[in-house]
Amino acid sequence: MPSLVDVHTHFMPDRVLRKVWAYFDSAGPLVGREWPITYRHEEAERLALLRAFGVRAFTSMLYPHKPGMAEWLNGWAADFAARTPDCLRTATLFPEEGVETYVRAAVEGGARVFKAHLQVGAYDPNDPLLDAAWGLLAEAGVPVVTHCGSGPAPGKYTGPEPVGRLLARHPRLRLVVAHMGMPEYADFLDLAGRYGEVRLDTTMAFTDFSEVMAPFPREVRGRLADLGDRILLGSDFPNIPYPYVHQLEALEGLGLGEEWLRAVCHGNGARLFGLA
Repeated sequence: MPSLVDVHTHFMPDRVLRKVWAYFDSAGPLVGREWPITYRHEEAERLALLRAFGVRAFTSMLYPHKPGMAEWLNGWAADFAARTPDCLRTATLFPEEGVETYVRAAVEGGARVFKAHLQVGAYDPNDPLLDAAWGLLAEAGVPVVTHCGSGPAPGKYTGPEPVGRLLARHPRLRLVVAHMGMPEYADFLDLAGRYGEVRLDTTMAFTDFSEVMAPFPREVRGRLADLGDRILLGSDFPNIPYPYVHQLEALEGLGLGEEWLRAVCHGNGARLFGLA
């Protein structure tokens, strides 16, 4: 395997990231347990670490929690990708006036992946304000990594039902279910079975930390092999409470074979993003 392709890493404006870390430190209600940040370093050191781990391509997952943030975050992410060639240019969105305009600008400007966080943003993905933006992203084939599962704590619009309604209207949307849909794993695997462009990322799934609170059901492990071409490596770096390698060890521990591991850790992401 030549390298790792990690579709779920966080790089944000410094003041935003420090607020995120402070929220984890306080074990806020969306966290609900002690959650030490393993890679609490300055940006340059975090980048050096990812590269040292063998990560060839990664993202700058960011997300707004209120109107008026998304376009500003997209501007920061564009600048970050311009000075960080191995970062897949990332953008985000929020249900607000003008969302179609700035989503179109991001796509035309070269955004290669979007992030949607239904838990933190506390919005319905079926909000009419978002409909044109979803259609645009589906037409452009830009993947959208979406935190839509109800872990670590449920939100008003988390779970498979709102996303199922969204996909019924936009079946070509390249929706990447973050965290394997934790804890509604089976339901999100069902959606992936129904819609050929739905993928899942491994972020924090199968790790010792997550297995305590949301164990992946053994009876559906076989479906991981069936969907092996649509599962992508994700880590949540740097906001993880264990070393980066533990995510890889957890995937290896599933016993699904080297070919499956190569596809998940490199091949599927390389194909999705057209990496040579």
